[in-house]
Amino acid sequence: MNRYLLPLLGFLVLVGFLAFGLKLDPREVPSPLIDKPAPPFSAARLSQPDQRVTREDLLGKAWVLNVWASWCAPCRDEHPLWVAYARSSPVPIYGLNYKDRNEAGAAWLRQLGNPYAESLTDPDGRIGIDYGVYGVPETFVIDSQGVVRLKHTGPITPEVLRDKIDPLLKRLSQHG
Repeated sequence: MNRYLLPLLGFLVLVGFLAFGLKLDPREVPSPLIDKPAPPFSAARLSQPDQRVTREDLLGKAWVLNVWASWCAPCRDEHPLWVAYARSSPVPIYGLNYKDRNEAGAAWLRQLGNPYAESLTDPDGRIGIDYGVYGVPETFVIDSQGVVRLKHTGPITPEVLRDKIDPLLKRLSQHG
C-alpha cells in the first residue's frame, strides 16, 4: 500500500502546481523595473532622425512610453485608443518604434494618426532590451522623477486605460 502512496502524493502536488499555473495571466509579465529608475537612453526622433531625445529630457513630468512597430498587428488594434487618449490626456505619450524601418513607422503614423508627443526609434532593439521588452506592444508609465511605475504587456484596452493607466497618471500628476 505504501508503494502507491508516494506516487499518488507526487501526482497530487503536480496537479496542484498545474492548477495554480492555469489561473495566472500570461500577459502579466512582472517587471524588475517597477519602482526603479527607467533605463537611460538616447534615441533618434522618427520625424527628425538627426535629433535625439534622452530619458533626462523627459524628467519633470509623468509620461507614457508605448513600444510599437508598423509590422505589429496588436499595435494596430490598440492605436485608435492611443489616438483618442492623446486628445484628452495632459500627459505626453512617447512612442518607441521598435525594430522597424523609419519609413514604415512614419508612413504608419501618417495613415493611422499620431498620438505621440514624439516617436523615437529603436531599430536594433537595444532600448527595448534595457526596458525588458518581450514583444510589442508594451506600455510603461514613468513618473516625473524618471521612475517606472507601471508596465503593461500586450495591447491596451479601454479597461486598461480606465482602470490602470489613467488612475495612476492622475495620482502621479497630483504628487508632482
